[in-house]
Amino acid sequence: MGGVDKVSGRGNRAPLPPRECDFPAAGLSTRPHRSHRFGTQAFFAYDHIKKEEGPTSPPTPETLTLAIDPMSATLLCRDPFFQQHETGNHVESPDRIIAVNAAIADTDLADRCDDVEWTEASEESLLRVHTPEYLARLEAFTRDGGGRIEQDTVVSPHSYLVARRAAGAACDAVSRVCAGKAKNAFCLLRPPGHHALADGAMGFCLLNHAAIAAAHARDAEGVSRVLIVDWDVHHGNGTQDIFYRDPNVAFFSAHRWPFYPGSGRTEETGSGPGLGTTRNLPLPFGIAADDYLEKFRQSLETIAAKQRPELIVLSAGFDAHHADPVGSFGLCEDDFSTLSRCVLDVAGVHCQGRVVSLLEGGYNPQALGACVKIHLESLVSDQT
Repeated sequence: MGGVDKVSGRGNRAPLPPRECDFPAAGLSTRPHRSHRFGTQAFFAYDHIKKEEGPTSPPTPETLTLAIDPMSATLLCRDPFFQQHETGNHVESPDRIIAVNAAIADTDLADRCDDVEWTEASEESLLRVHTPEYLARLEAFTRDGGGRIEQDTVVSPHSYLVARRAAGAACDAVSRVCAGKAKNAFCLLRPPGHHALADGAMGFCLLNHAAIAAAHARDAEGVSRVLIVDWDVHHGNGTQDIFYRDPNVAFFSAHRWPFYPGSGRTEETGSGPGLGTTRNLPLPFGIAADDYLEKFRQSLETIAAKQRPELIVLSAGFDAHHADPVGSFGLCEDDFSTLSRCVLDVAGVHCQGRVVSLLEGGYNPQALGACVKIHLESLVSDQT
């Protein structure tokens, strides 16, 4: 097997064996970038991309047990307004959710889900995660017309409102699932969120929806222990950073490494009261899919057994698909069915199947549509 250049994240690598997938592989050029929190050299940057190309055991309050309506369905949260985050000739574009909606329209999945109305996230919800200074700066930047708010991230006049509405969907889904009004949820959101820091945008992300959802569960819904699972090909550095010292919100990430944003090493395990509640699974380019999936399952089961979550928030990125122009990690559509099953199995053991899934990455629109369709089928069909 070829090696991977530790600086560029590309380098000499043998091709993966052929898989039964429907999309051609893609690649693109890179340059270094520096991580905000960890100060480590990162190995992939986005702004060249165009569409054409602690404690040893968790706290132990009583487990949240709620009656779930046996007739409850999967929530499907989607909104045409998310297309108003206009990014120009950028890989994170409205085409992504247009393609997902088209893929879903070819099935009966929407009919088997509950479509719900929700409002934008409250200021209180946002301030649990983000600083007031950053929120004011983001709002002002978009109100003044937008542009490139950081080297990889483009915003337009509606972007702040779009991101706030996406965060509202995540919070509403958490409330409904925690109340037993739905068995699980999928939120078809953009922009993505898991790179967003408490005090800044990063890597296409403006507001950290997964972190906002987890904090909402903890502070507004009385959930004592939350587990955030992140299978996006990139490490969710923003989410990790926000909860690095929090014993009540555990974070597990499986990601390509070395790769953007440069964080996510095994030895990053939390600090202070949160020591031991962060678990990272950095995986090399070229890993066989079966090895990836088995390592994912083992690591997820380990941290879940330790945290005993009452709710799982899933950062569901699909840029590990082999045809993705950003991640290109070698997975196929069916591998996301296995990943979904892993998460649902753990949720069935620990939290009555309560999972709130939020779209993160995935930048080949057709591949993204196929992967989300499989993921949503897993949620809808879950009997845990």
